[in-house]
Amino acid sequence: MTGMRHRLTPRTLRGRLALVALTTAALLMLVLTVVFNAVARDHLRQQADDELRSRAAAVATTVDTGGATVRVLETPHDDVLDTNVWIYADRHLLEKPQASGRLTRAADALADRGGRRCVTAEAYGPLRLCSQPVPVSGGRGRATVVTALSLAPYRSSADTLLLGSLALDAVMLVCTYALTRLAVGRALRPVRTMTDQATQWSAVASEERFCSRHHPAELTALGTSLDAMLDRIRTLLRHERRLTGELSHELRTPLSRIIAELDWWHTRPRTADQTRATHRIIADAADSMRAICDTLLDDARGGTLTAPGTAEVVPTLKRLAEALATPPHLTVTADGPPLVAGVPPALLERIVSPLLTNACRYATSQVEVRAHRTPEGVRVQVTDDGPGVPLSAGQLFEPGRRADPDDGHDGHDGAGLGLPLARRLARSAGGDVIHDPGHRTGARFEISLPLG
Repeated sequence: MTGMRHRLTPRTLRGRLALVALTTAALLMLVLTVVFNAVARDHLRQQADDELRSRAAAVATTVDTGGATVRVLETPHDDVLDTNVWIYADRHLLEKPQASGRLTRAADALADRGGRRCVTAEAYGPLRLCSQPVPVSGGRGRATVVTALSLAPYRSSADTLLLGSLALDAVMLVCTYALTRLAVGRALRPVRTMTDQATQWSAVASEERFCSRHHPAELTALGTSLDAMLDRIRTLLRHERRLTGELSHELRTPLSRIIAELDWWHTRPRTADQTRATHRIIADAADSMRAICDTLLDDARGGTLTAPGTAEVVPTLKRLAEALATPPHLTVTADGPPLVAGVPPALLERIVSPLLTNACRYATSQVEVRAHRTPEGVRVQVTDDGPGVPLSAGQLFEPGRRADPDDGHDGHDGAGLGLPLARRLARSAGGDVIHDPGHRTGARFEISLPLG
């Protein structure tokens, strides 16, 4: 039964609303039709009773009750007495029409009951009988006039009204269904437009919006909600693409070390010490990859560090410098007492590593890393003697922007994510990464971090 009901239920919202409107209209018209026809039948019955009483009053004028006995006067219109009229003196029948015995018995019973009464009887069709008492002078007995009228014309009128109302109901239901489907279809047209737009926009990654002031208030509210949801989805997608790019960018270096060591190990015989060294390099690279993943994923989950810690600045910088092993001369210096930054070592490496890599890539002969303490915390300067930075400060830290992709330097296939990542990670720890535009020879970047 449930499956059949589901199969009979329209699939579209327009069809369902039209069906609901049709059902509601059908129930309402059924009630109205029943009430209307009941009132119409009662009104026709009242008309028949009024007609019978008028005839009875006319016949009563021919009854003489002033003498010793009740008698019927002779009038020029005696044919009135021949149309279903009975005249009684007490229970004695004075005049009667040429009617069937069944009808006369019904008239006798009505006269016996006395008073003004009306009943319906069946004799060659439905008949209505009404009794009309006639005053008798001196209180000598009573006289009664009973008239009868065929209800066939009135029943025919009532049946005609019923058929007419049913036909009108059918027309109204058809019109209701058609108009409801048309109105709902027009009302849902913006929804279909929004559906087509959503399909198109998802295919082309459009920045269009659903909300429009020309829509009804309900659809405007829906469009606003959908726009907010699209904004959240686009934000999540941007974060996902950024995280994927940053992971790819940061994992490239340790993965290249692993591949290089494995290629070297396979292409030439290795001693046991060299094999252990290769294993150690691969293990260090794998640990670096794990630290990269943990750092970036922790930052992506909450936008802030989830694993607080401290890092000794100079040992971390020297470890990064040894891992790079690039041709430019790289020096690491520190001013003052040992410096401790209020960030985990893995995060410090991720912040400094892109700056060191870029400095070594573009430097002519010298890269200098200097760390010192400031009133606000720890500052690390990375300086090279390369060609400098042609981009403006606003463009330098935009994801995907590189100074010159065809500059001929190693790593020209970079994605332009190192500097934006370094700045974002530093800011998540309460610091920052900036470019020093006042440095004239080469490029200088400054990293500020909180004290540990």
